[in-house]
Amino acid sequence: MFQVGEVARRLGLNPQTLYFYERIGLMPSPRRSPAGYRLYGQPDLERLSFITQAKALGLSLDDIKELLMLQDRQRLSCQEVYDRLLKKIQHIDETISKLQTLRAQLTPLLNQCQRGLEQPQTGQQCVVFQQHPLATPAELFHHPSLHQEELNHDTQS
Repeated sequence: MFQVGEVARRLGLNPQTLYFYERIGLMPSPRRSPAGYRLYGQPDLERLSFITQAKALGLSLDDIKELLMLQDRQRLSCQEVYDRLLKKIQHIDETISKLQTLRAQLTPLLNQCQRGLEQPQTGQQCVVFQQHPLATPAELFHHPSLHQEELNHDTQS
């Protein structure tokens, strides 16, 4: 059995992340020592490792929670996993498309800046955005799967 500090060290997590995962239901409440310390076993480490890997692959905490709930209820059908992963891949493809659009808009500006750097004029401000304003839809920067609580927590980790 491992205490919070050891688990956090082994998995490269902030100890507060473990408490957060417990609070939002990603992790069940762990066993406690007689002194009240949280104790994690090997299944807990495996679950935390899955959460960490899934998060690194771009799954939201809600996506991960949903998959873990299916697993916990022993109703993890291939069709359910397939449907959820397909939805995630479609979302990733949409994000890639939006990022490619943004890249296509920024590349000519970068090239113009580079030309300006090759012919510097002392004291002159860069006017690239005045000459070529970006016409990017606001939703390009909106990522609905990131929730504010998750963003706030990630900045604390």
